[in-house]
Amino acid sequence: MRTLLLSDLHLGSAARTDLLSRAHVRARLVEAVSGADRVVLLGDVLELRHGPPRDALAVALPFFADLGRALAGAELVVVAGNHDNALIAPWLARRSEEPQPRVLALENFVQADDASPMLAHLARAAAPARVLAAYPGLWVREDVYATHGHYLDCHLTLPTLERLSVGLMCRLLARPPASFASVEDYEAVTAPLYAWRQTVAQSVRTSSILNGVATVDAFNALRRSRRGPARAAASVNGAAPARRPSFARARRALVQRAFVAAFPLAVAALNRAGIGPLRAEISVSELRRSGLRAMAEVSHRLGLDGSYLVFGHTHRAGPLAGDSDPQWADVPGATGGARLVNSGCWTYDSAFLTARPGESPYWPGTCVVVEGSGPPAIERLLLDRTHEQLRATV
Repeated sequence: MRTLLLSDLHLGSAARTDLLSRAHVRARLVEAVSGADRVVLLGDVLELRHGPPRDALAVALPFFADLGRALAGAELVVVAGNHDNALIAPWLARRSEEPQPRVLALENFVQADDASPMLAHLARAAAPARVLAAYPGLWVREDVYATHGHYLDCHLTLPTLERLSVGLMCRLLARPPASFASVEDYEAVTAPLYAWRQTVAQSVRTSSILNGVATVDAFNALRRSRRGPARAAASVNGAAPARRPSFARARRALVQRAFVAAFPLAVAALNRAGIGPLRAEISVSELRRSGLRAMAEVSHRLGLDGSYLVFGHTHRAGPLAGDSDPQWADVPGATGGARLVNSGCWTYDSAFLTARPGESPYWPGTCVVVEGSGPPAIERLLLDRTHEQLRATV
């Protein structure tokens, strides 16, 4: 059986970074899925944190229609992530109403109509494909498990908003991540956060703090401070043009300098408060290492050692050429033993890209292909595109 997995589509993104909302990009994916026995959308398919679900659905319906026609009756499996947890939340809520609910296993298949009205709507658009939900993941093959990867936020050492929220929830519930040993443990501290964020976005567009833009801006400010002014001025568009100083820019620069200076102190305070362990190091390489360490920790705690573990969430595809095997199969400092494979993303985020198209591991358009035997293979479908072809236009 040939299974194609992709994740982090974020259809309905307010920033219009969702590439599969565009017909010419969808056509490339449709070409790739033709002949597949199964396609797995591995979480964050919809962007439900930026505004009302109707906005994301309006963008997603043409994608599901095109994908359904391409699959021609084959199976389409949807796994919910942290940005679209509402696709499975009604089913999870009904479990809590049962007198003796079954333990939430690693693989739970749910009919689209039973998962949520939203997924049922998408499933109708995807006909004649057969749509199922799987949560929190599925066994693609007896030695290949796939999940979105959002549980890794419980063990992340980077102080992202998601990590801080989870850390606070762990403190409030007195459930330290070091004690986790099941899916139920992870759900107890993450599900309330997802429900709250999705409730906030039910009727209005959310602020940059809640939709993640502020986190990316803060990350970029910290990175620029460590690279120096010359390198900070570079972007995927070339060198930044010279601009005359203004009061607004001067004030913004002053705020950024204050933030950079206070950041290590804030991290130390969070660690003392029991929200950590967190590190003050901010770099692209640490972003990768921290994610791998955290996912390896999840794999160990859920008993996935020795398997291939396909996940998304971090938007960083791998392992790619140049990624050393120990970083993905036996991460230093972690206790996991799974062979990690990341399915990358389908969003164009210039903050994580270099000037040369396709050079960055965050370049969008990655799929993971799992055949009947052999290791999962990474396919990068948009290496022939340029920045101009992928950059959002108003």
